[in-house]
Amino acid sequence: MFRGIGTNMGNLFLASNAKTRSVSPENFTGEKGGGARCEPADGTAGGPARELGKGWKVNPFIHIEAHGTFTLAEIDGPGCISHIWLTPVGSLRHLILRIYWDGQEIPSVECPIGDFFACGWGVYAPVNSLAVCVNPGSAFNCYWQMPFRKGCRITLENRTDEVSTIYYQIDYCLTEVPEDALYFHAQFRRVNPLPYREVYTILDGVRGKGQYVGVYLCWGSNNNGWWGEGEVKFYLDGDHAYPTICSTGTEDYFCGSYNFENKATHQYEEFSTAYAGLPQVIRPDGLYNSQTRFGMYRWHITDPIRFETDLRVTVQALGWRSGGRYLPLQDDISSVAYWYQTLPAEKFPPLPDDDALEII
Repeated sequence: MFRGIGTNMGNLFLASNAKTRSVSPENFTGEKGGGARCEPADGTAGGPARELGKGWKVNPFIHIEAHGTFTLAEIDGPGCISHIWLTPVGSLRHLILRIYWDGQEIPSVECPIGDFFACGWGVYAPVNSLAVCVNPGSAFNCYWQMPFRKGCRITLENRTDEVSTIYYQIDYCLTEVPEDALYFHAQFRRVNPLPYREVYTILDGVRGKGQYVGVYLCWGSNNNGWWGEGEVKFYLDGDHAYPTICSTGTEDYFCGSYNFENKATHQYEEFSTAYAGLPQVIRPDGLYNSQTRFGMYRWHITDPIRFETDLRVTVQALGWRSGGRYLPLQDDISSVAYWYQTLPAEKFPPLPDDDALEII
C-alpha cells in the first residue's frame, strides 16, 4: 500500500511522509498556519465575532453571487483530496460543481451539487455509504480519493437568481503520487422524458485506460406499475452491438431484488449500505407531488469495472403491460457516473440548460 494515498483501517497505524492540509473559508489557500487569520471587518461572520476579534469564528462561509462562480480551492500538487464537506442550500440542481486536474482546460467533474452527493431530487435524504454520506441537516460528504500531480482547481457555479451561502471544507494531503494513479471523473446526464424504445445512456465517449467505480441514478416514474425491469449494460474496449457485462434488472444491479418491495407492507423500502442503496423514495402526496421518484446508488469499490481503451454504460427503461409484455418507458432519468482514468479525457457533452436541469 502506498503510504499517503488510500489510508484505511488496515494501514492507519503506518507512518507516512504525507502532509495534511485543508481548504475552507477560514483558510482559502490551505497553507500551513494559514487558518483563522481573517480580520473581523472582512469576515462573513465579522458581526457576531466583533467582541471576540481575530482568531475566532470570523469567516466560516462564503456567498456566491447570483449567476457567479466561486473558486473553492486551487491547490498545487502532487497530492490527493481525501474528503469534501459542503452544506449547500437552495436549488441543488442549479449549483454546479467542477473539478480540473493538472491544468486541464476542461473539467473532469461537472455535476449539479445534489446529484454528485447522491441527493438528486432537491430534497434531503440521508445516505450512509463508504463513498458518500449525507447527514442532517444538509451536510454533504464525499470520500472518493482524488490524486493529482501538478494541481487541482475546484469551482462552484451558482446558476440561480439568488445569492448562495456555502459552508465547505476540502481535506487533502501533499504527497507523492504513484505512477499508475488514475484521475477521478464524474459526469451528469439527464433525459426527460426518455424517447419511446430508447435506452438511457449513463456514460459514453470515454477514451483511455481506467476503471468505472459507480453511479448515482434518479428515476422519475411516468407510468403505473413497476419501472425497473431493464438491464444495465457495460460495453468495454470495442464492444459495439453486445455488451461484455449485462445485469438481470435495474434493482438487481443496485443490489436489491423483487422491486425493492417490503413484502410485509407492500411498499418500496429505502435502504443505505456501504456499496449500494435506495436511500430516497418520494411518494405522491395526492396533490402537486404527483409522481413517484427514486434515488439510488451503486459503488464498485470492491468490484471496479476495468477498461483498457473505451467504455459505454446504458440502462433500459422497462415496465410491464398487458399480456405479460415489456413496456418501454418514457421516464425522467438522470445520473452521475463516477470513474478513474488517464488524462487527457474526452470533453463531456454540454451540461443541460437551466430548464432541462429543473425538477418538474
